[in-house]
Amino acid sequence: MGELAALGTAISWSFGSIFFTISSRSIGHMNTNRWRLILGLILLLLAHLILSGQIFPDNVTGFHVFWFGLSGIIGFAIGDTLLFKSFVLIGPRLGMLMLSFAPIFGTIIAWLFLHEILDLTNILAIIITLAGVSWVILGRKNNEHQQNQYFTGVICGIGGAFCQALGLVLSKKGLENNFSALSGNIIRIFVATIVIWIFPLFRGKISSSFKDIKNKKIAPALLGGAFLGPFSGVWLSLIAVQHTYIGIASTLMALPPIFLIPLSHWVFKEKISLGAILGTIVTVVGVALIFLL
Repeated sequence: MGELAALGTAISWSFGSIFFTISSRSIGHMNTNRWRLILGLILLLLAHLILSGQIFPDNVTGFHVFWFGLSGIIGFAIGDTLLFKSFVLIGPRLGMLMLSFAPIFGTIIAWLFLHEILDLTNILAIIITLAGVSWVILGRKNNEHQQNQYFTGVICGIGGAFCQALGLVLSKKGLENNFSALSGNIIRIFVATIVIWIFPLFRGKISSSFKDIKNKKIAPALLGGAFLGPFSGVWLSLIAVQHTYIGIASTLMALPPIFLIPLSHWVFKEKISLGAILGTIVTVVGVALIFLL
């Protein structure tokens, strides 16, 4: 069950990144993240009502609010905003490839703070992953303006990867004692939604955010991304973490860069070199080795 959930997560995130790229390039990455969190929260609350008869979980404690809330702020409010910015600058394929840094960051965080062992095989796998990503990044030729944009997009993607890794560790803590993955995700998105809407509220930009959502061409992309991202994708990822080894789950969830090679070519007419394909494969192999060795 956990393995299938992890594979479903990878598929959801692959198609979701396409929708979010379309939306972010039209109404901005900040507005995209704000609205997709609201839409995702509505979908999750409806699912919780159907499955449990309650619109909001009633067994939530301060422990859950702290860990899931912190995870939501770091993973959704900060991390995904950075990720959507990278989608705008370098596209979903490369943006999702930067998320391959997440298991590296996760391994280092676990080594530093959870006292997990970082052995030679882990270090070798990290080197392979870094080599694969570097192969893809350095193999792309840009002019000076494009190079600055490209560099910023890469940094934003890496920042999103760090936030995702830290958010996953915090979520794992909240899922102790078999706490519902659906309930946990509701708490994460609920807190993240409040936090991310505070800024436009105090800056007086709420009206412009509502104006953007009236774009009939963008609404389907936002809804599709919200369904595949914070709803099905993240829900499935928590189920995967809860029901299988985190290494297996993380490896399968690292597949979007592979899936996005043909998707980016078909949707955005992106020209993808053989080196980029081989580098992506090496990256995914490195990610798999981090957890499976």
